[in-house]
Amino acid sequence: MFALKFASLFILAYLIGSFPTGALVGKIFFHKDIRKYGSGNIGTTNTFRVLGPVAGIIVFLVDFFKGTIAMLLPVLFHLGPHYLCLIFGLAAILGHAFPIFLNFKGGKAVATSAGFLLGYNVHFFLICAVIFFPILFITSMVSLTSLISVVLIFIASFFFHDLALSIISGLLIVLIYWSHRSNIVRLKHHQENMVPFGLYYWYYKKHH
Repeated sequence: MFALKFASLFILAYLIGSFPTGALVGKIFFHKDIRKYGSGNIGTTNTFRVLGPVAGIIVFLVDFFKGTIAMLLPVLFHLGPHYLCLIFGLAAILGHAFPIFLNFKGGKAVATSAGFLLGYNVHFFLICAVIFFPILFITSMVSLTSLISVVLIFIASFFFHDLALSIISGLLIVLIYWSHRSNIVRLKHHQENMVPFGLYYWYYKKHH
């Protein structure tokens, strides 16, 4: 019975993560396939860039809470130990990165990862936010911020003495770096897109 319930909820968590928010918002409200514009990604950053701030905020919030809802499935269905929440959060992240509805070509899972961390441990989530946003303000690049932050978040997880959290945080490094392969190439060639604020953005604007 436990195995069947676990498998069913794991699949549900993956399907929740697979919900293609950016693609649907683009198709329904803007009649655009966001995968054909900008970076081609269905996530928050490309949605902001292609469809505007309102669409970007909507996509961020839905993708964020996909992770939270999926992570809470074991709690809602009284499945077992709290650490199982991390496994279901990871299922949602994998669903976002490899959605069955889009031929397994999805987003970079940063928002969904943040959402599942909020649901698992609010204090750890706040530390992640304290790490992420100052780095974003300095670098003016979401991709570079994500690449730096995920490593620092992994290190921060050790201070919580939660082995499951540290393991999942380590797996997130692998996933985030893998999903940012094209961004890493652009960063090496100084061609990465910037957000329109932050120290590096203002420096770049002043000197170009």
